[in-house]
Amino acid sequence: MSTSFSKAPFTNGTDGWRRVRWIVTTHFWFKCFGTMGFTFVFLMAYVYVLKHPAYPVTIVPATILDRLIAVEPLALPFYLSLWLYVSLPPMLMTTRQTIVEYGKWIGGLCLVALTIFYFWPTAIPPVHVNWARYPGMAFLKGIDAAGNACPSLHVATAVFSWSWLNRRLPELGLGRGARIFSACWCAAIVYSTMATKQHMSLDVAAGIDLALVFVWTFNMAGQPISGIVGRQYQPDYSVVEQES
Repeated sequence: MSTSFSKAPFTNGTDGWRRVRWIVTTHFWFKCFGTMGFTFVFLMAYVYVLKHPAYPVTIVPATILDRLIAVEPLALPFYLSLWLYVSLPPMLMTTRQTIVEYGKWIGGLCLVALTIFYFWPTAIPPVHVNWARYPGMAFLKGIDAAGNACPSLHVATAVFSWSWLNRRLPELGLGRGARIFSACWCAAIVYSTMATKQHMSLDVAAGIDLALVFVWTFNMAGQPISGIVGRQYQPDYSVVEQES
């Protein structure tokens, strides 16, 4: 016996937002504590690798693009918003199985990057900027050293999250606008890594490449049911279960 799920068209955008609220509250605490636990473990590993690289640090060269992109304080909120953006995919799942499965994939992406950082540590070149002119940016420089540069994990995790959201948002019935907003948000995060001078353009390119490798592998491996639809869905949301 196999089970598949199909969705009837939504009558209006309100149904889509009702669906989002229902999804977010499903296994809410599992999602929250799971995300916090994952983030804590990742940050511990990230800081350890940053402080204990296996080999001397390589400086990533700046390109013409890096010289064209000036320091932009307004990019800081977008840089910090990564932590919210990468939390969206698990928050939009309805089963613990799919949340854990997704965690394995993005955890694998982070593990590959951390392995690269350990055996090939990199950092950006000195940036001749008076950070005292930018208090928020100076704070960022104090808590987030510009090491573990290439590939940019900031970019890799953002692009991987964007790929998942781009495929799944239509299932929420939110329309093209939600996908465009997600793409713009992801692009702003990518841009912010260079505008805050946390990464060079080569770091960004490598981060995008790493994400695309995992996106391709993720799709080829065949991910489980997204978790946006499931057996517990209410008939009001136009989800029909079909068995054969």
